[in-house]
Amino acid sequence: MKRSYLILSILSYICMFIALYMALLYAPTEKSMGDVQRIFYFHVPSAWVSFLGFGIVAVASLFFLRTGKSTWDTLACSAAEVGLLFLTLVLITGPLWAKPVWGVYWTWDARLTTSFILWLIYIGYLMLRNYVSDRQRGARFAAVFGIIGFIDVPIVYMSIRWWRTLHPAAVVGGGADSGLAPVMLATLLVCVAAFTLLFSTLLVFRYNTRLLKEKVEELIIINQS
Repeated sequence: MKRSYLILSILSYICMFIALYMALLYAPTEKSMGDVQRIFYFHVPSAWVSFLGFGIVAVASLFFLRTGKSTWDTLACSAAEVGLLFLTLVLITGPLWAKPVWGVYWTWDARLTTSFILWLIYIGYLMLRNYVSDRQRGARFAAVFGIIGFIDVPIVYMSIRWWRTLHPAAVVGGGADSGLAPVMLATLLVCVAAFTLLFSTLLVFRYNTRLLKEKVEELIIINQS
């Protein structure tokens, strides 16, 4: 496990280095927005991996409710924490990009509003786990909450298609439909791959850390009894 995690970490670092080079130096400067557009190469991948994390929360929660195995609950909680980290990056990089383009850091645009609601949902998910004294009961409540909360993910994704919005339209469709020059599209795909590897590395680390914490807590309870 340690060797595989080390390999995953090294791949993540290498891919992130390549992604940074491509985003900051290789990709051309966008004509209308200038260099601020380069935030796009970090903003979009962060959103993608946050959706991935919350998807894992929903699937792991389903398996936990079905099997009762605590490892599924541990995976769900770990994925929620890492997914929330990347969604926070989305909410930070978005306004930094918006200020030079829209003239304001924040507006209650459909995409921004639904993203902020998603952030609150998973803040609530983690708070629920901590405030219920009975651990098993809290895990079941959190599992149901995590499954229901995932409903907002497709709403966030489809918001720019369902409502008129200031947020840029979808640019990734491949080929001429993507709205991106080939070099920009290649840079975006490399950044998505890099962020996915980084997400995977952080998820494995957090999952193993939580497992160790749970084992230590079990040993403390056994020694006290």
